Amino acid sequence: MFKENEINFYENEIDLKQVIAGQNLQSADEALFVCDLTRLKEKYDMWTKYMPRVKPYYAVKCNDDGHIVKTLAELGTNFDCASKGEIKQVLDLGVHPDRIIFAQPCKPISHLEYAKEMGVMTSTVDTEFEIHKLHKHFPESNLVIRFRCEAKEAQCPLGDKFGCDAENEATSLMLLAKSLNLKVIGTSFHVGSGCNDLPAYDRAITIAKNLFKFGALLGYEMNLLDIGGGFPGSDNKKFEKIAEIVNKSLMRHFPDDKVNIIAEPGRFFVASAYTLICKIHAKGEARLPNGKLLTKMYYLNDGVYGSFNCILYDHQHAEVQHFVDEENAEVPKFNSLIWGPTCDALDKIAEDLQLPDLKCGDFLAFPNMGAYTIPIASPFNGFMLPKILYFHKAKI
Repeated sequence: MFKENEINFYENEIDLKQVIAGQNLQSADEALFVCDLTRLKEKYDMWTKYMPRVKPYYAVKCNDDGHIVKTLAELGTNFDCASKGEIKQVLDLGVHPDRIIFAQPCKPISHLEYAKEMGVMTSTVDTEFEIHKLHKHFPESNLVIRFRCEAKEAQCPLGDKFGCDAENEATSLMLLAKSLNLKVIGTSFHVGSGCNDLPAYDRAITIAKNLFKFGALLGYEMNLLDIGGGFPGSDNKKFEKIAEIVNKSLMRHFPDDKVNIIAEPGRFFVASAYTLICKIHAKGEARLPNGKLLTKMYYLNDGVYGSFNCILYDHQHAEVQHFVDEENAEVPKFNSLIWGPTCDALDKIAEDLQLPDLKCGDFLAFPNMGAYTIPIASPFNGFMLPKILYFHKAKI
């Protein structure tokens, strides 16, 4: 039996079958998250290896699990917070306010006042209204102008909501800030969460350089460039390609180390740290009138209103692993569809899968489930949210 709310240690790898048996999941109603905190250290080391100049500010909204935030804080990661609640959570761990950027371009006044009270000095803006708000409620703050430079293809585009026009509005905002005696220290952008247009980073950094020149003409000491997020959580090769593009662009446009380069990775750190184990509690088959099988349908104890909300909100595609032994014989596969537990027909997890014939009481595992899952999940229809088991590789 593994301990809940404590860290369980393992030597070689986590055996999911052992976890299923040890937690007696056959008798449990809810699904189970397996969180491997070792992955955070691996990702942190990868980040510092491939982008040593870029300081990561973890996007707390991606997964605000206390063990995650605490582990990243101890590793030395800084934090991108978007609300009073996130700022408080990070500060309560003893993190210095200098390690936080209030990267929310549209801040409620009470949240802004809390940031001021706690000494969180740096925040992003992208409208004249936000600049006037800061001038009234927190004139001592350090402003970072967020401009729009979106990837042509991204998992979650953000440009419709955030970021000013780089060519016209960004310079106007800097002029407004200057007229109000506010301090602009840099610029930021976000190419989109889950970016698939890798050259977008270079385009954005090039734009940032021109805005830095304009800021210097206004007398600003521009010393912060925030390159946002968009970094993959489970595709290391893709991350390495992004890092190569970013490093070359920074060397070309920002060779001076006096400019601090930061980023806001979220899924990069946490996606691969979580695996979700679900139980099949019901089964059905769709057939033609002549009896020919079309699809086997399986109903799980978690769905899109719970942990799989990432399918709706984050446009993720669930990866499925089964536990049927295929080593000794060729196991036939069938076209399969996986449903969540609720009464809503929208609660569809995955379809057109090739799976062996599974039974009620069998389990399925879903890797890379750490990003934009836990903070958004709800117990809709009365179905319980998964429990979480935490693991860490033992030091030898």
